[in-house]
Amino acid sequence: MKDIASIRERVLNALEKVRPYLQSDGGDIELIDITDDLFVKVRLKGACHGCPFSMQTLKAGVEQAIIKEVPEIKGVISA
Repeated sequence: MKDIASIRERVLNALEKVRPYLQSDGGDIELIDITDDLFVKVRLKGACHGCPFSMQTLKAGVEQAIIKEVPEIKGVISA
């Protein structure tokens, strides 16, 4: 298993890069967990929570940004 602390820090850095886009629409994102099989669990908050485009935001925006920064990650799931 790769160093989970290093992976967590890199995931947090990737989230910081997408956070301004979410906040500009009145939302935000919170890291909940990184699973043992390297899936990132996040929670969309504010206007993003329950938005009809939230799954698209997760897959096309957040997931791509995280995987670009942390290629070990297999995907992003909503908590």
